[in-house]
Amino acid sequence: MPNLIRESYWKQGIEKPAGDPGDVPRATDIAIIGAGFTGLAAALHLARAGLSVTVFEARDIGHGCSSRSGGMCGPSFHKLGIAGMTRKYGAEKTWAILRESLVSLDYFYSFLEAEEIDCDLQRVGRFRGAATAKEYDALIAETALLSDKVGLKFHAVPREAQGAEIGTELYHGGVVYEQDAGINPYKLVRGLAARATRAGCRIFEDCPVHSIDGEGTRKTLRTARGDIHAKTVVLATNGYTGREFPFFRRRLIPINAGVVATEDLGFETIRAISPKLRMHGGTHRLVFWYRPTPDGRRMILGGRVMDAKQRPEAIASDLLSLARRVFPQLESARAEYCWHGNVAYTFDYAAHLGEVEGIHFAMGYCGSGITRSIYFARQLSRRILGEKSAETAHDDLDFPTLPLYSGTPWFVPLMLRWHAMLDKFAGH
Repeated sequence: MPNLIRESYWKQGIEKPAGDPGDVPRATDIAIIGAGFTGLAAALHLARAGLSVTVFEARDIGHGCSSRSGGMCGPSFHKLGIAGMTRKYGAEKTWAILRESLVSLDYFYSFLEAEEIDCDLQRVGRFRGAATAKEYDALIAETALLSDKVGLKFHAVPREAQGAEIGTELYHGGVVYEQDAGINPYKLVRGLAARATRAGCRIFEDCPVHSIDGEGTRKTLRTARGDIHAKTVVLATNGYTGREFPFFRRRLIPINAGVVATEDLGFETIRAISPKLRMHGGTHRLVFWYRPTPDGRRMILGGRVMDAKQRPEAIASDLLSLARRVFPQLESARAEYCWHGNVAYTFDYAAHLGEVEGIHFAMGYCGSGITRSIYFARQLSRRILGEKSAETAHDDLDFPTLPLYSGTPWFVPLMLRWHAMLDKFAGH
């Protein structure tokens, strides 16, 4: 695949956030591990409260999924669906979690407005296509229930009308989630880092934390650039949680997701694919999603990485093959950018936040973390500061693992191939 650029399209033409060039301080009130959405947003809140805040990032600011996602924003509803959640949690807890999903989305939009962060926010909604007629009926029923119970705004799109939403005959109709949006995630990273730095936070890049010693308010972080004493530690590493944090690593399933940006296809071609420039996805078991770039001239295509060696050429080829099943307009389209990174799933398909062994954490967003990470960061900060209204519907959820699981998800390739086979035989 000639001239394939092996980096995120989102970073093009954007000045990189600057890390702190100085020495790591000997002490800090708050030490945050991970400079993605969660870590940076928490740093901003805590620094503005007057605390000294130091952030440690093993690579560059926003290196992980925060700059590698597709930039699709929604309420991040639970992967189990209403029926699965009700069996697991009961009706009251189920609706509390789902209601909070919309609260997190509303907070995300108000946060961007209040902070005046320009991240190419486009509140265009998302079309979700049904792979079969049976799935269309189920999709309408579940979405209508969400509308009735928690106020989700949507409208149904029968198959005969879907041409106004998407340029494909693959789906059997679908729904439009009217409150969804798209952003440039790297611009959000940059905006958060700039505001946290102005608030007094110090962000150290290329500075992994190797271990944490001590208890209570007397913790010592052993970093690549020296030791630092911290009163409070926040872990915000999500899909990049290392072996130095075994409790958390055993509860996260890192799944590699790939993304490509096509060459410039022109505005007319993109309009033929996505007439309203919405976000898009389907009911496939094998996750695959797509969206136009903010300028409306390229398509961004994303899904799980099937290539065990994570080779960009193979990832791009796989994603383009999937895309061409949906959009014949892409038959001759070329991928210009390809990148990949880890999303963090959990064994109960729920995001988690709380405090374990004196470490505060928020993680496990299951591939839908943009809005929830910003919301969880605020709630976690409120809890650390002892402020009111710090509770969430996730507070009392168990954070499960499996016996003998150590954080290496050997079973994921088998699971992905199984889902691909089910999609094939179901006519997806």
